Amino acid sequence: MTGEEALDWFRKMSLIRRFEERAEEAYGQGKIGGFLHLYIGEEAVAVGAMAALRAEDDVITHYRDHGYVLARGIEPKRVMAELYGKATGMSKGKGGSMHMADVGRHLWGGYAIVGGHIPLATGLALAIRYRNLPNVVACFFGEGATNSGSFFSGLNLAAVWKLPLIAIVENNRYGMGTAFERVSAVGDVYRKASAFDIPGVQIDGNDVLAVRDAVHRMAERSRAGGGPQLIEAITYRLRGHSMGDPQRYRTREEVEEAKARDPIARWRRTVQENDLAAEDEMRRIRDEVDAEVEEAVRFAENSPAPDPSELYNNVLVPE
Repeated sequence: MTGEEALDWFRKMSLIRRFEERAEEAYGQGKIGGFLHLYIGEEAVAVGAMAALRAEDDVITHYRDHGYVLARGIEPKRVMAELYGKATGMSKGKGGSMHMADVGRHLWGGYAIVGGHIPLATGLALAIRYRNLPNVVACFFGEGATNSGSFFSGLNLAAVWKLPLIAIVENNRYGMGTAFERVSAVGDVYRKASAFDIPGVQIDGNDVLAVRDAVHRMAERSRAGGGPQLIEAITYRLRGHSMGDPQRYRTREEVEEAKARDPIARWRRTVQENDLAAEDEMRRIRDEVDAEVEEAVRFAENSPAPDPSELYNNVLVPE
């Protein structure tokens, strides 16, 4: 890891955090409609994973997807405009918070059905093997999805066919308002990899470097013909399941304790303790991020709404 990489990861995690804080404000003001699932507290997973993947690797994820989109390098203006439902958004305002995609960046979108995208990831990996490409598919989902049939069927086929699929389980402890230990007979998700006879590891998902290293190691093994791999990244969401969540299932003390392990503050300390960057550099980055996010908000608010005729476009693939 270089000082440049360390600052880049700090910038991206800070961008995701500030972007989501402003999205939270806009939602409260009624400027963003529908559902809004915030990624605050989990930024190290997306940033670390994207740092390990190649530009041509495929990425597919769940509905808490803003962090992955920004970490993949999508302009914040386009992401915020999509949240606002504007024509300048990533999906012309049609996808909203949960369905952000950019085919040019091999970003195949967020999916609202829990675990529903895992078989799609298996299909993407099959296409890679069929075309004999040196790529992998990174499929992100929460720990709750590992109790679904799509998890078992998707990973089973990927294992049978030795497909280049990296299953990255973002374990934030709660599936909506239910603690994971109440609904899973197996407490450690990485142990479920044994059902498919594939490698599985558990890592600290609040350590961006640990995530980068684990994803890189697993991806290279999979590229070399090692088949699917599973990573359980232990993290914590510092906001509710969605904006309407009263969070009665956990105490304030628990959340405050989790804040002490905040991945951004933790990485800032790591950078400083290892003399990878000066304090004024990091302060400058935060100021730049603040300005970039404010510009994204202005862009979204000043962008036009989609023309009603857009309802009929992109419904069917043209012949």
